[in-house]
Amino acid sequence: MTHVSGVGSWPGESAREAIVTVRDLLTDADGLGLPYLPELPARGPGADVIGRSAALLADLAVDLQPSGWRFTDRPGRDHARATSLWRQDLDELAEAYDGYAGPLKIQIAGPWTLAASIELNRGERSVTDEGARRDLVASLAEGVRRHVAEVRRLVPGAVVTVQVDEPSVVAVLRGELPTASGYGRVRAVERVEVAAGIREVREAHDGDVVLHSCHPAAPVDLLASTGVSAVALDLTEASPQRWEQVAGVVESGTRLWAGVVPTSAPASTADAVRAATARVRDGFARVGLPVATLADVTVTPACGLPSLTPRGAVDVSRVAVATARELTEKEQD
Repeated sequence: MTHVSGVGSWPGESAREAIVTVRDLLTDADGLGLPYLPELPARGPGADVIGRSAALLADLAVDLQPSGWRFTDRPGRDHARATSLWRQDLDELAEAYDGYAGPLKIQIAGPWTLAASIELNRGERSVTDEGARRDLVASLAEGVRRHVAEVRRLVPGAVVTVQVDEPSVVAVLRGELPTASGYGRVRAVERVEVAAGIREVREAHDGDVVLHSCHPAAPVDLLASTGVSAVALDLTEASPQRWEQVAGVVESGTRLWAGVVPTSAPASTADAVRAATARVRDGFARVGLPVATLADVTVTPACGLPSLTPRGAVDVSRVAVATARELTEKEQD
């Protein structure tokens, strides 16, 4: 059967409200749902995807500067704030999922998005330094191990999936990131190194790992080559060429998380469900993928939902759930 989940980010500032809302939406989805620990960037520094993930790095400290997050010799106030927010989230997660047994997803920023965003002491991006890139990848891999172990301790019945978010991977591969001065561009990182870095983080978790990128030009073949269980893509405006790439990945055994539900609140739930269902069905038909393979698809919104109201985020999530139900019925016809 087709499953359903979310990308991760959610509106509002109440961890308890968001966690319980996502839990109820996805655990009441007829066994199709994969609930997740929502991220709440509206809470400010340390709740953003970079600061949140940087706080998980093993033996590396960060603090927030006017230009963004930067590595420092010792943890600063903003690092402590990010760690405190994580503690709050995990405490709420443990309470909300007390006695729960089933799938549970957590999200982290990937190594290349972190390297593109966190600065070295001298102000350049970490991605500019080969040694810093190696250290960051190793630190993130160890941080993932520790983080998953903590989630499993707090929710012993959870079957943990880790989502690795790489919105910056295209800019890293193309050499599109500006230098600190703003007058130049950071040198592109070779595909083999990018794939190896993601693979090292993937291997830190013994369960499913989903590699997510909303970028319309995300290199699907490279993402799938890292050994991840699934790739999560924005397919709301996917071209025939994009679906051909998806077909190659699906046929190689990598599962698809299909971001086919737009991230704007729907005017009509029924119309939104029909449109999202058609995106998947038509895409599969166009490239000759059998209907039976819909059983390996997980439906999601196209990206995160922090720009919506909490009600809008719930409405979008309900469209995703209803789309998964429709596709499950189709695959069983």
